Amino acid sequence: MATRTRKRRYGQAAQRSVASALRRRKAGTLRSGKRGPGKGRRVTSRQQAIAIGLAEARRKGAKVPPPPMD
Repeated sequence: MATRTRKRRYGQAAQRSVASALRRRKAGTLRSGKRGPGKGRRVTSRQQAIAIGLAEARRKGAKVPPPPMD
């Protein structure tokens, strides 16, 4: 019986962007909010770092599903 192939939800570019955000969080350079003089606070949450990485990937046009609408 043939196995079913699954379509990938996230592309390689999205994976790289998230990995970069996690490295920046660990180094202490990842900040929340927009760039500029009134920068946000330093991100310490792993979950928030992943969300920031996915948002950056979306802005660059990588293959990432839209954020959940709550």
